[in-house]
Amino acid sequence: MKILAIGRNYVNHAKELNNPVPEEPVVFSMPDSALLKSNNDFYFPDFSKDIHHEVEVVVKICRVGKNIPVEFAHRYYDEIGLGIDFTARDIQAECKKKGLPWEKAKAFDGAAPISKFVSKDKFEDVGNLNFLLDINGSRVQTGNTSNMIFSIDYLISYLSQFFTLKIGDLIYTGTPEGVGPVKIGDHLVAELEGQKMMDFYVR
Repeated sequence: MKILAIGRNYVNHAKELNNPVPEEPVVFSMPDSALLKSNNDFYFPDFSKDIHHEVEVVVKICRVGKNIPVEFAHRYYDEIGLGIDFTARDIQAECKKKGLPWEKAKAFDGAAPISKFVSKDKFEDVGNLNFLLDINGSRVQTGNTSNMIFSIDYLISYLSQFFTLKIGDLIYTGTPEGVGPVKIGDHLVAELEGQKMMDFYVR
């Protein structure tokens, strides 16, 4: 099982970080040790002083595929969830300054909390899904998949050019604007189309 993640997939998020709007998907990967399941608490790592939240729609691959045409991509996932892509922004900035890869800022242990998954058939249109993140009862991020630069189906097709997609693989599809720091004691709640999907604390 692998985790493939997309950066800068919402225009306003790219702008808020002063990054150019990408012309093709920005891809990075995470090991399975990054996953944090079952609403377990996230423990603030001692190697960073600036961890940011990024709430994302996540899709789970349900069949093996390589070089998948966009028009058939919908056949390769049947469940949707939410995830948080915790980012050590201070470490990421140092890596970027040196022109180095920044997986250690994105893929550390517990960096990728993941919700339960629900059938995509529950939703009328996966290209028009509302999702949000609240911290301590205040809304910090709201997104809709219609605002993705690259749609879910396009991402599946694109990624399958480089990686054979296998059953159980996860794709974190990018975060909308509103990212910001978390601190010890914060209570995070994420919803997808009005359904609570995540509910955990930063310790």
